[in-house]
Amino acid sequence: QVQLVESGGGLVQAGGSLRLSCAASGRLFDTYAMAWFRQAPGKEREFVAAISWGSSITRYADSVKGRFTISRDNAKNQVYLQMNSLNPEDTAIYYCAANRARLVTTRRYEYDYWGQGTQVTVSS
Repeated sequence: QVQLVESGGGLVQAGGSLRLSCAASGRLFDTYAMAWFRQAPGKEREFVAAISWGSSITRYADSVKGRFTISRDNAKNQVYLQMNSLNPEDTAIYYCAANRARLVTTRRYEYDYWGQGTQVTVSS
């Protein structure tokens, strides 16, 4: 069992940056693939970025490629999402997720554990 707690969200102006963190508790964190998803009001939860257990593989949604960077520190049981050049379309609740099967996948149903989310609001 893994518990995930996100932090680092907040209000930022367009063009600004935020760094989200996801703290994981429980065993075997360093064997899981990790991802970030987001959900805007009235929209479905969508994939943002994912990273393999050893950080050798990363995947990004086209909408964030070149602006967001996912990383992890297995020694600290942490996953991060550095978000630069934010725009109002990035406003959403951001969720951290873990995949036990080590799949670096974009499909949300393939993730086994989820955090409660952290709100990111980008003003124009």
